[in-house]
Amino acid sequence: MTFEETVTHRRSVRNFKDEAIDEAIVRQCLEMATLAPNSSNMQLWEFYHITNSETLQKLSVACLGQQAATTAQQLVVFVTRQDLHRKRERTMLKLETINIQKNSPKEKQEARLKRWQVYYGKVMPFLYTRFFGVFGLIRKIMVNIVGLFRPIVYQVSEGDMKVVVHKTCALAAQTFMLAMSSKGYDTCPMEGFDSKRVKRILNLPYGAQINMIVSCGIRAEGGVWGDRMRIPFDEAYKRV
Repeated sequence: MTFEETVTHRRSVRNFKDEAIDEAIVRQCLEMATLAPNSSNMQLWEFYHITNSETLQKLSVACLGQQAATTAQQLVVFVTRQDLHRKRERTMLKLETINIQKNSPKEKQEARLKRWQVYYGKVMPFLYTRFFGVFGLIRKIMVNIVGLFRPIVYQVSEGDMKVVVHKTCALAAQTFMLAMSSKGYDTCPMEGFDSKRVKRILNLPYGAQINMIVSCGIRAEGGVWGDRMRIPFDEAYKRV
């Protein structure tokens, strides 16, 4: 498919055929999802690819019995992992060091390396650390003072950073769904689910959060509920 055909083909499918889909293709689409843009390249996400029939049945119950879940051949649970920020910071600093050594002129390597050491060694830990809202409040006070003198990002509370992580994960989920569409497979993103039950079923740690659950399969007759409807483009498009 062309990209336009892929985007047009993708619909939220709520009824799937009782026809197996290739696990390897779904995995490949998840690998493509890792190429999605994400904030500071922190990649604070995990993708749980569910193929086991017993787990699929348990998750369909946790998804409130939605037909999109009960008829799905496979499920993918997109999970945010802000609690892994320190591990990711170390990983990204290591990768950026290699990147600088490989691609930067020697006379600029030291300065660029120091910049990334500050960014991943101090800035990212400062932004992503959580402690019952206390660190977020301190960050808000600091940026509001600095903002009196120069432009600055104000969205630094613990709630703000949670939104950042979920936006990043959602970009990966959308990339996955488009990749699946390009392979002729169908998906449905679901936000209606019992997150506590899902976490128990998948044995997720306390710091993990469910971003969305995407059902996968091949659309059955009636799987798409009518024509696609969108508000007039001029209501959304604002040329400045």
